[in-house]
Formats: sequence, C-alpha cells, structure tokens
Amino acid sequence: VQLQASGGGLVQAGGSLRLSCAASGRTFSRYRMGWFRQAPGKEREFVSAITGSGGNTWYKDSVKGRFTISRDNAKNTVYLQMNSLRPEDTAVYYCAADPNGLNFDDGYWGQGTQVTVSS
Repeated sequence: VQLQASGGGLVQAGGSLRLSCAASGRTFSRYRMGWFRQAPGKEREFVSAITGSGGNTWYKDSVKGRFTISRDNAKNTVYLQMNSLRPEDTAVYYCAADPNGLNFDDGYWGQGTQVTVSS
C-alpha cells in the first residue's frame, strides 16, 4: 500500500485547509485510516482516525469540533477537513493505514504534508 498525502500549506489562524491522502491497492475499504502530526522538536501525535466503513471516528481532544475526518472508498482517499486552525496546529501531517485494526505503527505510512498556521 502506498499513501500520498497532499493539501498542506500556509494559512492564517482561523483559516481552513483540507488534507487528502490517496491510497493504492484494492483493499482500501478494509483499512482503518488515520492522521498524525509532528511539530518541530516534538514527538509524533495522533490526530484522528476512521474505520474502513467510515462508521466510527476518533479525534485528539484539542481538534474535536474543528477537524473532521472522512473517506471516499470509491476514490481510495481519506480526508481531513481542518477548520478554525490555530498556530499550535502547525506540523507535518502524515496519513497512515492500519490493515489489521490493531496498531498504526505496524501499518503503512505516507510522506508528510506541511501545515503552517500563522498568528
């Protein structure tokens, strides 16, 4: 499985961005998908995840109500709509696939896309 993230950029605080992650392969709909981020000098952290069917989602507390994860299995793509962005959301954002429903660390990872939020 190959993952290609896109959609990052520079935005002012309060603005919005939508990240996309396109996946290769025929079994995309079986994979739990997630978004993670890593800010300079900090460890990578979980942001959001969604089940294969899209029926269940999870969010980091600080992004609840501002970020929305979704997926289009027909397009093999997962999205992260980010609204009301804050400077502390600045990070490299990574998408990941968890084929076994257990642990993203043992799954597949895409390259990151930079999100920079100016104050």
